[in-house]
Amino acid sequence: MDKLAPDRTETCFSDLKKPFNLNQAMVEANRCLYCHEPPCVDACPTRIDIPTFIRKITTENLHGSAATIFSANVLGMSCARVCPVELLCSGSCVLTKEGIPPIRIGLLQRFVTDLAYQRGWSFFQRARPSHRKVALIGSGPASLSCAHRLAQLGHECVIYEKRPFPGGLNTSGIAPYKMQAHDSLAEVDWITSIGGITIRHGVQVGRDPTLQELEANFDAVFIGTGQGPDRRLDKLPGHDLEGVWGAMQFIEELKLASVDLSQVRNAVVLGGGNTAVDAVHELLHLGVPGVTMIYRRGKQLMKGYAHEWEKALHLGAAALWFTVPTAFVGQGCRLSGLKCVSTDSALKPIAGSETMVPADLALLAIGQQGADPMFAELDGIRVQGGNIVVDQQGFTGRRGWYAGGDCTNGGKEVVFAAAQGRTAAQAIHRHLTGNPASNGAQHA
Repeated sequence: MDKLAPDRTETCFSDLKKPFNLNQAMVEANRCLYCHEPPCVDACPTRIDIPTFIRKITTENLHGSAATIFSANVLGMSCARVCPVELLCSGSCVLTKEGIPPIRIGLLQRFVTDLAYQRGWSFFQRARPSHRKVALIGSGPASLSCAHRLAQLGHECVIYEKRPFPGGLNTSGIAPYKMQAHDSLAEVDWITSIGGITIRHGVQVGRDPTLQELEANFDAVFIGTGQGPDRRLDKLPGHDLEGVWGAMQFIEELKLASVDLSQVRNAVVLGGGNTAVDAVHELLHLGVPGVTMIYRRGKQLMKGYAHEWEKALHLGAAALWFTVPTAFVGQGCRLSGLKCVSTDSALKPIAGSETMVPADLALLAIGQQGADPMFAELDGIRVQGGNIVVDQQGFTGRRGWYAGGDCTNGGKEVVFAAAQGRTAAQAIHRHLTGNPASNGAQHA
């Protein structure tokens, strides 16, 4: 595995949410009511026993608190940083019904999980080897969660990763003001320290090895490949000008390498999802004077988190709603602007509304291309709407093949991938141990 570049651009970012120290964590933890039927647990996809881990902080049982978190979610460290707690656990806190600020669950979880990493605490042991082997395609959160649980159960796991670094979007795609690549790689090391997990880098599954070779050489296969590269606007004139980037491509570049924006005066971000909002934040932080988000729908319909967009507005972001691009315009081979047209609420272009938006840089945050269609070449596996179709246990429909994470859910938060990976691991374990209820026959 290659080493991270020390001069990568992401290192100039600081935490958007400053971590708690012990005194702050104690004060916040003592606000928790320790509810009998806690809605925060119901809101957590991995079902962490949140009141219990918080109660253990109040008694200074920090090791026990961390154990409670990791027993439910082995990616508890990254989830503490990147989870949209305002919409999940904290957003469900009973205190909000009384007009009281909710418990800051994410910061409490980060305090405890960071401490566990710093002190080298270990919570897991492998079972006796089962002599069963599982291949996992992709090394993102879903595969890591799946592999860790399978390793606990004694199975041998081999993760195939085409990139030089493991961790999936946690390493290459999470906004650097939430989590940086070195934190993700530390999490990978911590997860794989249980033993029984091998990561092979620079491997393009489908070519070498082929899917058929994987099936022949392993007892089960888990697909955790994510959503693929950025969608492009290849039908628009000027789409290939210098300065037109996919947003995920741009974020990966600033996280793993060095990006020079010193000549960029105006940037546009196309899209209204969380990737678009993250890109706006990053551009503003890196000193681009003018940053405009262009979205084909209205503000009320944007999929990006409203609270994060409000922060972007305070930083100086601008927006053009009900606006679509018609052409990228350049001076020579370099982008200089974006032709746009306004639309009505039915998204129909308004005559005479054409305008030119100055832009030295355009980031396309209009989605990703979806799961690799090569998986549909195997009988029993369906790729529909860019997603691999699975049941609630992660079973694809082909005996021994399971999937989870963004390649099945269209690109949800890390915590969903962690939950789906663990659920699939349990189903794979039942399949490997000969439980007829989970060998795939019932799905035929």
